[in-house]
Amino acid sequence: MLALRLARGAHPLVLLRRLAVAAASAGTGFLLLCALGYALGHPRAADSSALRLAWSAVPLAATVYLAVAVARTDPATRPRSALSAVGLGPARLMLLSAISTAISCTLGSMVALLFFLHLRGDISGLPLDGAAAELLGAGRPLPLAAVCTLLLVVPVAGTVAGALALRPQVAKSVGRKGSSQAADPKGPRSNADGGGEGAGPADTTPVGAAAGDEPAPPAPQPAGLPWGVALMAVGLAVETYAAREAGASGFPLPGRLATSSAAVLGGWAITALGLAVAGPALTYLCGKLLQAARPGAARLLAGRALQEESRRIGRPLGVVCAVASAGIAALSLYGGPAPRIGPLTVLGGGLVAGCALLTLATAAIEARQSRADTTAALLALGAPASLLRGAAGLRALGLFAVFGPLTWLIGTLAAAPLTG
Repeated sequence: MLALRLARGAHPLVLLRRLAVAAASAGTGFLLLCALGYALGHPRAADSSALRLAWSAVPLAATVYLAVAVARTDPATRPRSALSAVGLGPARLMLLSAISTAISCTLGSMVALLFFLHLRGDISGLPLDGAAAELLGAGRPLPLAAVCTLLLVVPVAGTVAGALALRPQVAKSVGRKGSSQAADPKGPRSNADGGGEGAGPADTTPVGAAAGDEPAPPAPQPAGLPWGVALMAVGLAVETYAAREAGASGFPLPGRLATSSAAVLGGWAITALGLAVAGPALTYLCGKLLQAARPGAARLLAGRALQEESRRIGRPLGVVCAVASAGIAALSLYGGPAPRIGPLTVLGGGLVAGCALLTLATAAIEARQSRADTTAALLALGAPASLLRGAAGLRALGLFAVFGPLTWLIGTLAAAPLTG
């Protein structure tokens, strides 16, 4: 009940993010049910049915990734001294966030079931009644156990992943530092908008807590760049070798696309993983480049902000680049005058791209709200608003200057062995 009360009284932006998780869960659940419907309608095509179910793992992973990002920015995960006094410590707050994620994902799964039954023709009286009856195995009874299992995949996976991401880890760091947030008489800071959304559990130290100390050094550089570059190189090498091998085993792509080698798709997965691993380090390097060669105030602000936020926005940015490079490669391969792409493929691709973009937007909002105290202090000191807008524009321009060409290069190199 407390989770429902927190959800009902949350900020509209928080509710919008939860609705986005529900929508992604609905799309993924519908894809899983479509695989079941195809298996019921084509009992002799077991391999094709299993392939459709296997390809649903990609939007499933994207949906879980979005659910974890939304759970990390949920106001219910922020420790508060008043809640700790009544027994709601970090473990209980993690439980509340997991319940909120489960509610959002379950709501999406129920919507997916209703839409699936409607397209099958089991629910009549609405537009598009039975529009996909043949594809979804209309006229054949649905196995209740299979339907419940498929509908529970997204809520269970999202809840477990969110709980693991938000598991309490504050005690160890508090023990090393010899202090805790509870010792702060002011308690955790709250945002000026009243919603408090976007502040993760790690953002518990108030900015400028030690006013008389020297400015803190920039955050240390993430150590994932060598591993990310190595993974990208290995993935491209595997893909190139497998594409040139004559006897490569085929692995059909969804949506009536051409057949590709399983090793080619595995190489592409390794390349995408490398982009995600190298994202934080590349973001940190963007901040360093912005501060090079006698920077002004705007460049200093933009560069330092990117360095501080590299771990928060770097990985979602790397995932977006991986999805965009996959789109570039797909356009190079199948971007003819009339590409043969089915509606379920469009739905799956839209889900993956939408979840990646929403995760990046969530991380950007979280980063912006973590700088709320610093922004307020600069405005109180007389800094013009144009300076802050210029710093934000420089951050976006610096990220695009590094990640844009890298995305185009990875997409072009990934498609080159297959088009040659």
